[in-house]
Amino acid sequence: MQLYCDSLTEYKRLATREVRVGDLLLGNFNPIRVQTMTTTDTMDTIATVEQSIRCIEAGAELVRITAPSKKEAENLLEIKKELHRRGYKTPLVADIHFTPNAAEIAARIIEKVRVNPGNYVDKKKFEQIDYTDAEYAEEIDRIRDRFTPLVKICKEYGTAMRIGTNHGSLSDRIMSRYGDTPMGMVESAMEFLRIARNESYHNIVLSMKASNPQVMVQAYRLLVNVMMDEFGECYPLHLGVTEAGDGEDGRIKSAIGIGSLLEDGLGDTIRVSLTEDPEFEIPVCRDLVKRYTSRQLTIENQQSGIPAIIKVPFSLFEYTRRNTNTVSNIGGKQVPVVVADFMKAATIRHEDLQAIGYTYNTATDKFTIADAAADYLYTGKKLLDFALPGTLKVICDHATWLNAPDKEKYYPLFQSTEYLQRTDHSGVLNFVSANVNEPASQELLQKIRKDHTVVLCLYSTNAHAMPSVRRYIIELMNQGISCPVILAVESHDTTIDEQLIHFSTDSGALLLDGMGDGIWLMNEPEKIMNQKVSGRTYLETRNNHQFINNTSFSILQATRTRISKTEYISCPSCGRTLFDLQETTAKIRSVTHHLKGVKIAIMGCIVNGPGEMADADFGYVGSGPGKITLYKGKEIVKRNVDSAIAVEELINLLKENDAWIEKTV
Repeated sequence: MQLYCDSLTEYKRLATREVRVGDLLLGNFNPIRVQTMTTTDTMDTIATVEQSIRCIEAGAELVRITAPSKKEAENLLEIKKELHRRGYKTPLVADIHFTPNAAEIAARIIEKVRVNPGNYVDKKKFEQIDYTDAEYAEEIDRIRDRFTPLVKICKEYGTAMRIGTNHGSLSDRIMSRYGDTPMGMVESAMEFLRIARNESYHNIVLSMKASNPQVMVQAYRLLVNVMMDEFGECYPLHLGVTEAGDGEDGRIKSAIGIGSLLEDGLGDTIRVSLTEDPEFEIPVCRDLVKRYTSRQLTIENQQSGIPAIIKVPFSLFEYTRRNTNTVSNIGGKQVPVVVADFMKAATIRHEDLQAIGYTYNTATDKFTIADAAADYLYTGKKLLDFALPGTLKVICDHATWLNAPDKEKYYPLFQSTEYLQRTDHSGVLNFVSANVNEPASQELLQKIRKDHTVVLCLYSTNAHAMPSVRRYIIELMNQGISCPVILAVESHDTTIDEQLIHFSTDSGALLLDGMGDGIWLMNEPEKIMNQKVSGRTYLETRNNHQFINNTSFSILQATRTRISKTEYISCPSCGRTLFDLQETTAKIRSVTHHLKGVKIAIMGCIVNGPGEMADADFGYVGSGPGKITLYKGKEIVKRNVDSAIAVEELINLLKENDAWIEKTV
């Protein structure tokens, strides 16, 4: 099978063409560049300049500015002049969607233009049109006629270009032939890339953005293979998860999508799209990039020691969950479980379980169970002195389990050698901990093959941890061993963002490939208490167990492997935004957060409206100053709703479609 990267086990950056953006070089093993996008009105020169400066001083190496029409494109000159006057020469990028004329103006002024092939020439009207081959070819000719002038201008002025496909804005023409698929995203970009190459223009970066990390990762992998097959070379890749949202969810979703690709050496520049002020995106970008800068240095000094993978027993370009045995409520077709780690807790009381989704009522002596309630509680050497809620079970060390009074609630955890040596196992469920960085014992594998009570808890002490766990699971698949696997990830990082990135990347990348029947996260809580994210206290860290539990369920939600809460597809805002996106997102979240499994898109303007929200169930889209258009799926339900009552109208829409439930106290 052709791989999308040089190796699935040894960390190595993908070789790409070198692209110049002003004085900045990217691709060709240059450092991974970080960037963001302003949220100010492009016509407000000073506000845009000052926000750009905040982003640059936070570490942005490129700053993107929207140019929705000719007047904004022309004003980029004033913005650039003012930045230069203040001593800032960071390259600027013009963001273009529906206006080729604006792109042609901007390309003569600033260092880079971004075009979206889904709406630069093509349009998306959500019409399914069947094209004959001749009609399809005619449309390509039309694109060539409209796109070539921009290519020639960029070539003449030394301007770089990003051909940026978005999953949600594929044209009707692409949709008619490829459907709403990663391959459709790839072909959408390739049509434009072929035109540029025919003009001998190569100063190009490509992106394949989606709000669903699974789609996004598959599209980038396919893009690399298609470029290599057709051209024998790759252009630099701009990585990002579009409409990731805000807070921890935005960081987790971005880290899963971007980090999964960076793990395998893909990516030359990144942007984390958060519904927050743009300067807050940069520290997250830098934390992501830092992991792979240090990874590169480690690998240069010594090889990872992970054996090569000879055979990949699954498709790397489409999601298939690994087939596993069903052991109790783990594996098979069941959703991945969450393990809450209480090993370091001095004591464990009824009240402590509230942090992991179980609220105890003293008056009734009963527990209320939340949607995001952990399935297992690891206690280490401790037994509990109170009755557990019905759905919660306990994992403890084997020696402790021997003294457990209730063997239907308590299950043993063995170290791998201990499992081989002992015969006093549970007849129902046995957890076996294995460090994948140690060669898999054939004796252990053969015993596990025959024992359908075993759930493997895999962890890695390798600096390149995720690929080492992936390699171990591939070995299980190649040997026909079907025991379920829990992904155990421990973070020693010292900041919240770093921990979220670590957890999300090392477990999320595997979940996206269908590996993992559970998640078990561990950290050092004292390192992250009372920190702030985006200038506000990160409340979950007041209780580390709650932070870990929320992170576990958010990772499962972002990988679409277990849905436990409302999902928000929220754009990061830009100069096109027609309302206060952060405030509105918070308001909508506050009244809808209890609607498990409902996907709500909150889009600042029509550019990020019906297309960009992709697979949302309902949409709240800015359609004019103070006006909102509401969608059900891709269908407009109410136009030009006054923003003062728009949230109320959204709730009414949810009720009309049986998607609303009243909150329970």
